[in-house]
Amino acid sequence: MNEQVTSTTEAIPSAPATSGQLHDPSVRGFASDNYSGVHPEILSALANANGGHQVSYGEDVYTARLQEVLEQQFGSGIETFPVFNGTGANVLSLQSLLPRWGAVICASTAHINMDENGAPERVGGIKLLQVPTEDGKLTPALIDREAWGWGDEHRAQPLVVSITQTTELGTCYTPDEVRAIADHAHAKGMKLHMDGARLANAAAHLGVPLRAFTRDAGVDILSFGGTKNGLLFGEVVVALNPEAADGLKFLRKMNMQLASKMRFISAQFIALLEDGLWLRSAAHANAMAARLRSAIEGIDGVEPTQATQSNGVFAILPAGVADRLRSSFAFYDWDAARREVRWMCSFDTTEEDIDAFVAAIKRELASDSPAN
Repeated sequence: MNEQVTSTTEAIPSAPATSGQLHDPSVRGFASDNYSGVHPEILSALANANGGHQVSYGEDVYTARLQEVLEQQFGSGIETFPVFNGTGANVLSLQSLLPRWGAVICASTAHINMDENGAPERVGGIKLLQVPTEDGKLTPALIDREAWGWGDEHRAQPLVVSITQTTELGTCYTPDEVRAIADHAHAKGMKLHMDGARLANAAAHLGVPLRAFTRDAGVDILSFGGTKNGLLFGEVVVALNPEAADGLKFLRKMNMQLASKMRFISAQFIALLEDGLWLRSAAHANAMAARLRSAIEGIDGVEPTQATQSNGVFAILPAGVADRLRSSFAFYDWDAARREVRWMCSFDTTEEDIDAFVAAIKRELASDSPAN
């Protein structure tokens, strides 16, 4: 993690209960960074963007300002397209890079392959060529397992590589690793898409600017995530190499991702990016995952399975322990056959949350002891 970033562990105050509140805001869990609420600074930005009239469909002052803010992160000459959600961002990005006969090489664990309900295939009309990986990361050698058959009319043409930063297994590509993939893909006539749902967590881990492992490393188009880092809704498609992407303006509308009141997506990203909230929040989530990882490494019966390089921890638990833990803390199985689970931390996870969860793990493991 970037040592220059100071991570606060103070709990972000919950809004007081009202007569319309249907949940207990004191309940915490580790199921997903999507379970967390909206960062107070983002809520404030939404309120500030409200009132009066602004031109619809992205012709507003907030969306114009977002273009400037993103240029500060990635450099001039980019094109930005706010959208509603991550699946839409990925499908839109990939469609813009491909002809109808094109295919995408991705890791078998990639979100576009495992968790988007076939949207790339059904909505985008895109063939996915999946490659098994040990840690969620592609390499030039792994890409070459599917990078073949150009000119063969019987095979979908591999014309794009898609990587996820950070990966679905919580691992992180270095700038050099991204550059090696980009150079390899480009040399074969392919383009490179990055699913950046947790892009901020990668930057916090690597301690480098966003552009160092995106535009400067050869990424052509980026799905820039915000929802997992404290936004209410919204992602941004960033064409880092606009010459590689075609028709984004029209594809966004065709894919039902054109927001009429776009200022409310753009205002959130402005608040996230202008004063470093994106990095502070991601660094804090990463630090909480590191605290959890450090704590479980000393517990007999808990077996970490992946490097903890972002805000997720993966581990194998003894039979029955996960289900008993879930009576108090929400989290998901990653590979139920292996008893592998995933624990995610968020911008609002506290040290007290981690310590309480670790204590619960120890209690459940003790209850499994033969002495009990």
